[in-house]
Order: sequence, then C-alpha cells, then structure tokens
Amino acid sequence: MASIAIIDYGMGNLRSVAKALEHVAPQAQVRVTQQRHDILNADRVVFPGQGSIRDCMQELARWDLVDVVKDAARSKPFLGLCLGPQALLEFSEENGGVAGLNVLPGRVVWFGELHDPVSGERLKVPHMGWNQVHQVRPHPLWAGIAQDSRFYFVHSYYLQPADETLVAGRTGYGFDFASAIARDNIFAVQFHPEKSAQAGLRLLANFAEWKP
Repeated sequence: MASIAIIDYGMGNLRSVAKALEHVAPQAQVRVTQQRHDILNADRVVFPGQGSIRDCMQELARWDLVDVVKDAARSKPFLGLCLGPQALLEFSEENGGVAGLNVLPGRVVWFGELHDPVSGERLKVPHMGWNQVHQVRPHPLWAGIAQDSRFYFVHSYYLQPADETLVAGRTGYGFDFASAIARDNIFAVQFHPEKSAQAGLRLLANFAEWKP
C-alpha cells in the first residue's frame, strides 16, 4: 500500500489536507506525522503550512525536520501547499527577512499596495478567496483540470522564483504572480487545494498517482 506523509510541524490545516487525500486516494495510507522515519520512508510527502514564515522555519528547526524536508524534496514526489512553497525558496521578506530552505531559487515578496489594473480600485491584502490559476505549461498534476480553474487563496506574500522555468501556473491580483511552481519531483502551489472543491481534489488525486 502506498504511503503519503503529511509533515506536521505544528502549522497548517493538516486535518483538512489529510481528509481530502483520504477521499481521493482511499487505497493509500495517509499519515500526519512529525516523525523523521515516517517522512523519510513514505512514498510521497506533502509539506503544508499557513501563517508566518519565521514561525514555520523555527518550528521545522525545533522538530529537527529541516534536513528531512530537504531530503524528501530531493527524492520523492513532493507537494508544497500555501506556506510550503514559500519555505522552499531562498528568502522571504516577511518579518524583516527570513532565510528559507533554499530548495528552489527565488524569493517571497510582500504584495504591498495593490490596485486593479482596469478599474484602479484598491485591492485588499491579504489576497483572500477564489481566483483563477492559468496553467503556463503542461504538468501531470494539471491533468483533468480545466484551464483557468478557480482555487482558494489566503496570502499576503507571493512567490518570485528566480528561474522562470519553475513557474507552472500564474494568477492575476493587481499583476500576474506565480501561483504554482514545479521542478522534477516537486510541485508546489500558493493556494489551498484541500479547500478548492473539485479542481483541488483532482490536483490531490493526480499527486497521489504521480510518478515523476
């Protein structure tokens, strides 16, 4: 039986992620875990998160999971959710500047003051609610998901990958930002697929079957 480890470092909507994966992959063993052994021996790994990047990095260090996350991101089908992709990059502007895991090249940048490019109306930050994701290149995790499908977002900082080839999806909110990034065995999204109805469930189902 295939196993999926959801990394538990005290941050993230873990129960909802686990329930969504159990729904789309009923034959898989889904485990929310802080145990190094469980993560390193799982067939697939999910790295969720929400809240502050500083807290995220501190909790990963406290649970001695920094190297485990990096190892999993090098060797297994690996899915980052919300704060997950932000932590994978080199650096975040949040909290005056926080070093990330440096798994992928790039930075995390504050939205700042945003305005609708058509109406000029000021946009709220955080970016919260449903928005479209435009798939900029094919990927197995987009299989069966219509172009410009809507997903659920909650974030004040956005991904700014250093390599444009990392970008797998873009979303417009004042400007177009990278909302999905991918390389080799890593796929990471700024939105919450577990809260994104059928499109989100399809993405999770694709991940459960993905063989990079």
